[in-house]
Amino acid sequence: MIRYAKPTTVDEALALLGEDRWRILAGGTDFYPAQGNKPFRDNILDINGLTALRGIAESEAHWRIGARTTWTDLVRHPLPAAFDALKAAARDVGSVQIQNVASIVGNLCNASPAADGVPALLVLDADVELRSAKATRHLPLGAFILGNRRTALASGEMVTAIRIPKPAAAGTSAFVKLGARRYLVISIAMAAARLVVDDGAVAEAAIAVGACSAVARRLAGVEAALLGLPANEALAGAVLGAPIDELSPIGDVRGSAEYRLDAAREIVVRAVAGAIGHAAGDKVAA
Repeated sequence: MIRYAKPTTVDEALALLGEDRWRILAGGTDFYPAQGNKPFRDNILDINGLTALRGIAESEAHWRIGARTTWTDLVRHPLPAAFDALKAAARDVGSVQIQNVASIVGNLCNASPAADGVPALLVLDADVELRSAKATRHLPLGAFILGNRRTALASGEMVTAIRIPKPAAAGTSAFVKLGARRYLVISIAMAAARLVVDDGAVAEAAIAVGACSAVARRLAGVEAALLGLPANEALAGAVLGAPIDELSPIGDVRGSAEYRLDAAREIVVRAVAGAIGHAAGDKVAA
């Protein structure tokens, strides 16, 4: 018989996960569409009653985003400018109605190559907190998402939070998404950039691109090319000349592989420009 449970505490949820196999229901915005017209065959663990997992908190070492925190929660919470790319991505996730319900962690656990939140979290050096009834562990986001619809979540575990280390919450950031239309669209390509500018030069650069490989990727070559350069329009040339070997786009109905690769460079240029604009006090739209 299929089971349905709606625990009210995290400990209760973890105990249930330890005794049986469950499909976790959070916001449900992708859960039901993915089910389609097929009958339910999995036990359903509804975590929408776990109020302890909703919200954003600051400690000495981290910013912590609870697993049930919605995109709207994130947009409304006061956060450093380094989070601007993540907030811009939040505004591009579906419609406002979706943003009010969908969880940020659900976006990660779906492990779609086109998940809007992933590049912006990668440039924040995010890690994922996984808990079971027996242990807690933390994985860098890049090690948690393994491929298309694949994560490192083990049996008996659930994601309880995303953590952003305080050093990565420095600087300014921007997010650029390319789609067939402005809203309610799956990305053809997207980029997030976070820059720390010191004395007019780039002291730290974090660049990530999504929808152009099986998982979103940090671009180490681009990051290295930007370091030490004056934070001005000349950074565009450095981006265009840097290697982007991390990307391996596919062709599909939204665009060819070649188009995606060219588009990735252009939107990285725009994201970097947006981050510079924020650093200079110019509110450039992502």
